[in-house]
Formats: sequence, C-alpha cells, structure tokens
Amino acid sequence: MIGGGLRLARQARGYSQQQLAGMAGISRQAVSALESGVSDPSLRVALALARALGMTVEELFGPESAAPTLLARTVPPEAGPDLPAGTRVALAPIGEAFAALPLTGPTSSRAGFLPAGGLMTGRPATPGQPVPGPPAGQAEVQPIGPPRPTLIVAGCDPALPLLEAPLALLDPPIGFTWWPCTSSEALRLAAAGLVHAAGVHLRGRSGGYNTGPAGESLGAGTEVIGFSAWREGLVVRPDLSDAVGGVADVVAAGLRLVNREPGAEARRVLDRELASLNVPGADVPGYQTTATGHLQVADAIAAGLADAGVASEPAALAYGLAFVPLAAERFDLVIPARQAASREVQALVRVLSSRWLIDQLASLPGYDPAPCGQHVATLPGAAAD
Repeated sequence: MIGGGLRLARQARGYSQQQLAGMAGISRQAVSALESGVSDPSLRVALALARALGMTVEELFGPESAAPTLLARTVPPEAGPDLPAGTRVALAPIGEAFAALPLTGPTSSRAGFLPAGGLMTGRPATPGQPVPGPPAGQAEVQPIGPPRPTLIVAGCDPALPLLEAPLALLDPPIGFTWWPCTSSEALRLAAAGLVHAAGVHLRGRSGGYNTGPAGESLGAGTEVIGFSAWREGLVVRPDLSDAVGGVADVVAAGLRLVNREPGAEARRVLDRELASLNVPGADVPGYQTTATGHLQVADAIAAGLADAGVASEPAALAYGLAFVPLAAERFDLVIPARQAASREVQALVRVLSSRWLIDQLASLPGYDPAPCGQHVATLPGAAAD
C-alpha cells in the first residue's frame, strides 16, 4: 500500500505531516491524502517526497519488500548469544545504534502479546567457510517495517506503560517500550547506553532516594525527574491481616515468602528487616523464590503460592491483599546526560506534565502522582544522596 509505506517512512524519521510537506514543497493535506490512499502521487510529488526522506522513488512507492537486516545491541547484552533465530524483539533506535529487547517470558506480554519490531535471524553458512557472528553484545535482526523513534524505559513500576498513550498522540508520534527489571539493572542498562531512561527507587547510603545511586552509576549531567511515589511494605494474604504486623510475625509463624530478585529495592527492604531481627534469609521459607515485579509478588500471594512478600502498596491494593507499610519511597526517572537532548527524551519530558498522565496515576489506589514531571536534580557527579 503506497500510503502505508509513506507513513512508515515519515514516522521512522520522526517528521510530522506538516514538516514533511514543508520539506517537499507540497501541502499537508496532500501528504495526508497520499498516506490515507485517497490519491496517488504525481512524478513531481513522488520525487520531492523521496528526496525529502532520503529514499528513492522505488523504495518509497514501489512494491513492498523486506527491510534489510541490521545489527542491534541486545538488552541485556548477555542475552545476544542465547537468542535463537525467530525470537521476536522490540526494536528501537537509540542514538546512532539500535536496541533489541527480546519479547520472551515475562517481557513477552502485558495481558496479551505485544507487537514486535523485528525477528532475530541467523546468517546462512557457506559450506567450508565459517561465517563470523555479530560483535559481542549485538545480534542480527530482521525488522518488521522501518524502525521508528521509540522511547525505551527500564524499571519495575507497573505504571510505566501509561506513558505509551500520550507519546502516541504527539506529532510526530513516539513509540514506547518498557523493559521490566530491578532498579539496579535499570541503572546498569542506562549506563551501557541501552535505554533512554531508568526507572529507579533505590535508597542511598544516607537514606535518601535515587540521586545517590544514580550519580554513582551515571555521573555528571544525569537528570533525575519524578514519576510517582508509593509505600513499600509487606503484602499479606487477607486472612492473615490480624496476625501479621511485620516481618517478625512472618518469621515467628513460619509463613512462606515470595521474594524479589537480587538488585530489587523490595528485596533490600526485606533484607534490612531480617537483619534487624538477626534472622538469615536462608532460614525463612520461600526466601530463595523470586518474582520479577511488584504485581508478580501480589499475584503469587493471591494465587496461594506464598503467604507474604515485599512489594508496593498499589500492587497489594490491586489484588485485594493486606498491606503493612515498611518504607515511603519515590520512583524517579533517571536520564543519562547523553540521552537528555534526544527526541525521545524530550517527548518524555513533555508527556510527564500532561494532565491525562497525572490523572491516570491518581486513579491508581496507592499512587501519589505529585512528583510526576518534577525536576529532582541535575547531578554534578557521584552524589551522596
């Protein structure tokens, strides 16, 4: 379809219809008509649009063909060698490179399969001539359509997907990909240049949140912008709400825990509580089990697979579980200095102050939207907190 190819090419380059029209010397209405399939381009218009988009007329308006493969840095980097051909990935430009985020296991869905940007592909071998593989930390990907500007955010807040709707309404629209992981892992990916922003709720050495760990990981020029605030605490089966007032009661009753993975602030909260009781984690039933997010902890408890675990209050309320607060936390978006001027991050800053996003956060029980869009700090370097 002629219009579909023009729209994809325009959006992949981040142009609005008005911007492309100005570059090609035609009206915005003409671009809209072409993209919707209402009209076909004249030779003059086809040449002008192709020139503006840096393509040939055949590439832009000719028969559809598969996009050439490209090299992308895998998220996380160590996943690359283990991804078989045909693995679906979310594909996004980041700086001068591309990032490929495997859509497998817990990252494959949000109550349904997610659209893929490409497929992993292997290079055919020539008999007698071994074919060298991609560089370390990279993989060969067959795009499904042209990659377009896409904001990649790593972190554990299940409210992050709310960013997708306002980003899609921008002109030109910005795609969104969420990589769910611990705060520590999010900072590691940001430091490696694999995500535009890291969602973080980590207590620093002096008791403050996020600026200390962010400064240590990313250094000078890092921007910290608020997203939300919540209480972290003990999530408990409702029938145990009268019997459990803290971690000490969980240990005394021999209740089974579901834990978060190493690097998660929820796990660190649990470890601090156990340390104050002089109880080794290995002595607590279920300590070695892990769930990969706040909602997953609550889901395991609601399903009867565990009696208690540490997660956010919004997760407990979403599943109708009892909650015992242990800490008040702030969840911030940490933006590396090299990403701050990117089109994707500038779009993020715009939508963080949108009334729609703030109202959506406020509608979620347990969330405090007051920090959303607030500038927390520009870090001078390795901050103390």
